Amino acid sequence: MKAIALTSFGIPEVLEELEVPIPALTDTQVLVEMRASSINPADILFRSGAILQSPMADKFPDQFQLPLVLGNEAAGIVKEVGEKVRHFKPGDRVMGMVQRGSYMDYVAVEEDLLAVIPESLSFEEAGAAPTVALTAWQALFEHGRLQPGQRILVQAGAGGVGHAAVQLAKQHGAYVIATARDYNHDFVKGLGADEVFDYTKVDIATQITDPVDIVLDSAMDPSTFGTGLPGEIGKKNYSVIRDGGTYISVVAFAINQYPKVRDIDARFFQARPNRTDFESIVRHMKENKLSIHIDEIYPFTAQGLLQAYRKSEESPKRGKIVISKNMG
Repeated sequence: MKAIALTSFGIPEVLEELEVPIPALTDTQVLVEMRASSINPADILFRSGAILQSPMADKFPDQFQLPLVLGNEAAGIVKEVGEKVRHFKPGDRVMGMVQRGSYMDYVAVEEDLLAVIPESLSFEEAGAAPTVALTAWQALFEHGRLQPGQRILVQAGAGGVGHAAVQLAKQHGAYVIATARDYNHDFVKGLGADEVFDYTKVDIATQITDPVDIVLDSAMDPSTFGTGLPGEIGKKNYSVIRDGGTYISVVAFAINQYPKVRDIDARFFQARPNRTDFESIVRHMKENKLSIHIDEIYPFTAQGLLQAYRKSEESPKRGKIVISKNMG
C-alpha cells in the first residue's frame, strides 16, 4: 500500500510516496481504509524538524526514526476487525485517531480510538474533526468544568482547536470572548463569540474589563514553544483570569512548573482519545451543534500533502486543512 512519509526533516518537499506493507491487526484493532485526514500544528513541527530542537523532543523519544509517516487523524471505512473488537464491523464509516501515521492507504486503529459516523457526515469533515474537537471538548468539560453563564477567553479563536471551542462553549451557555486577526472577526462571531479582539493590535488586558473564569490558550507563542512556559500571550492570559480561575494551555507544556498566581489552576494537557468522547462529538456534529470548518481540501498524495503543508503555513487560514481520497 501507499504511505506518504518524511525521508528527512525540513521543507514540505521532503515528503515522498513509499510502498509499505498493510499493517497486521492485533485482537483489539480495526483496519481502516483511509478516506481523509488533516494537518495539525504538531505535524508541522515534526515535519520541519523544529520539535527536534525544542525541549518537547524529550516527550517523543521514539518518534523520530525515518522514514516517518505523519498524521494522527483518520476517517474511512472499516475493512477488517480483530477478534476481540465488539463495536465495529466491516463496512462501517468511522473517524478517530492514531498515535502517528495516518497518511497511508490503511491504518490499524485501537477499537477505543474510533467512533462510527453517520452518512450525513462527510469523510472530509470527519477527517478534520478528531484532534481539534476532542481537545476543545476535554479542555472545556473535563479540565475546565465549564458551567453555563461562565465567562471564557478562547485564544486563537479561528484556529482548529479555537473555532471548535468557541462553538462548544457557546452551545453550553457560556459568555465567549475570543482573539483572532481582524480578517477573521466575522468568522469567529459567526461561530458564536460574544466579543472578538485582535491580539496583535490591542492589549486584551485593558480590553477585557470583567475577569474571565477560564482561559483556553491554543495560540503558538514563539517564546512558549522554546521554553514551555507562558510567554507574552500567557502573561496577558493571567491578567484577565479571576482569582481561583482556570488556565488551560495546549501549548505551554511546562506551565505546571510556573509559580502559582492568585490561586489560578494552570495546566497543560494533551487530548486523551477515547470512543465515548468521540461519540459525543459525532452526535454534536450530526445535530449541527458543532461544525468543523474546512479551509481547503487537497488530494491524498505526496504532491497534495506538500500543497496542504504550504497552505497551513500561510495566513489567513481558518479551521482545518484536509487531504482527501476524493480529490484528484
